Amino acid sequence: MSGHGARASSTGDGAMGSVLAIGLMSGTSLDGIDAALVETDGEGHVRPIAFRSDPYSEQMRDQLREASALALQFERPRASPPVMAAAEMVTNRHALAVRQLLAEAGVAAADVAVVGFHGQTVAHRPDRGWTWQIGDGAALAEMVGITVVSDFRAADVAAGGQGAPLIPVYHAALCAHLPRPVAVLNLGGVGNLTWIGQDVGDHGGLIAFDTGPANALIDDWMLAEAGLSHDAGGMLAGSGRVDESVLGGMLDTPWFDLPAPKSLDRADFSMQPARGLSPADGAATLTAFTAETVALALRQVPSRPLRLFVAGGGRHNATLMRMIGERAGIAAEPIEAMGWDGDATEAEGFAYMAVRTLAGLPISFPGTTGAPSPMAGGVIHRVG
Repeated sequence: MSGHGARASSTGDGAMGSVLAIGLMSGTSLDGIDAALVETDGEGHVRPIAFRSDPYSEQMRDQLREASALALQFERPRASPPVMAAAEMVTNRHALAVRQLLAEAGVAAADVAVVGFHGQTVAHRPDRGWTWQIGDGAALAEMVGITVVSDFRAADVAAGGQGAPLIPVYHAALCAHLPRPVAVLNLGGVGNLTWIGQDVGDHGGLIAFDTGPANALIDDWMLAEAGLSHDAGGMLAGSGRVDESVLGGMLDTPWFDLPAPKSLDRADFSMQPARGLSPADGAATLTAFTAETVALALRQVPSRPLRLFVAGGGRHNATLMRMIGERAGIAAEPIEAMGWDGDATEAEGFAYMAVRTLAGLPISFPGTTGAPSPMAGGVIHRVG
């Protein structure tokens, strides 16, 4: 993938020149760890260099599901042996991903300025004033010998923001050269939409929010009904019939009427309303639910985007992409249409945000998380 946009002139007090940075992302779909190496100044210059994806084993997924189920029961994050064991596994696996990425790219750790370490979300509860991503940033820094920025969301939530989505600041950099308004939809476990308006100076023309479950309910259904991790290509859903009655009941939820910005935990919605449907009809109905949530989200932005680009694993689901186009009335284009890598986008975004954190630049904004003002985020862990 070639560089995105032109090098921008520095405008922030803490602006810095371009450096090498690694971004790490393990999402709520629990599929594994994405690791991306980029060159960026945290502003207008981004040049992707290398990317790899390392799947979690089924045993690791089970361990993370157990940790998430336990974490959601807590009123506040607290140490618990299963959660701490999962956190240690997450840290170790991310350290391995960094080492493997560097080896493949032929880059020395000493040449990398920072690693952006998202960690694994086990619970996201901004309504309770907290969000919890497990993984030890300080330990990771010592393991890989590179400065690490972690805990990207907590400061935003503490200030009254949603702590999500955070990737919009990166989406804005990638789309800087496009006719606007334009929208970027990320379909991971939970979906989120970024709307980028004509004027993005100081990121004022940036609006973002979670749309609803993306792959989460579909994946849960496939695991329960077919023993599979996902509906490959949307084949099962494509062979089924949407139950519009079940779909209507699922959409009759006050959350969809809330104004943006807003965010979700993966567990906020359930596949239970589809119980009793055939495997194919259930997959079709849950896939249509995701598509309808995107249609509802597009009604909440200030104006219709000229184009809708889709990143994340959901773009590989042909049935979902078709349903989004039909139900939202706009073609859902894989982000590759503009020469980007939709598997790498989130990991690249955390590399980009880590550089912004080192420079003291904001990563969240009133229009993206509901923070009271543009906010820096992340905790810096230096080596030694």
